[in-house]
Amino acid sequence: MKKTELIAAVAQKAEISRKDAEKAVAAVLDTIVENVANGEEIRIVGFGTFERHERSERTGVNPQTKEKITIPASKVPVFKAGKAFKDAVDK
Repeated sequence: MKKTELIAAVAQKAEISRKDAEKAVAAVLDTIVENVANGEEIRIVGFGTFERHERSERTGVNPQTKEKITIPASKVPVFKAGKAFKDAVDK
């Protein structure tokens, strides 16, 4: 499902206009991105948790040259599915 299909599905389920659904979906996604980028955790009970993890610096290997390289530390977004979400997918 692409973003436009998600917006159409939200509009249909919520019985709102496509334009209002687009604003709502954009607002939710923007809020999640902003808060996770600031190091906050977003927990939606029954759905899951969005959070930021920090990866430490590590050594890797360039597959073409077999040369060892240093991969710098970074921050990455992580999503952990909630129990209700996992159970719905497992049915």
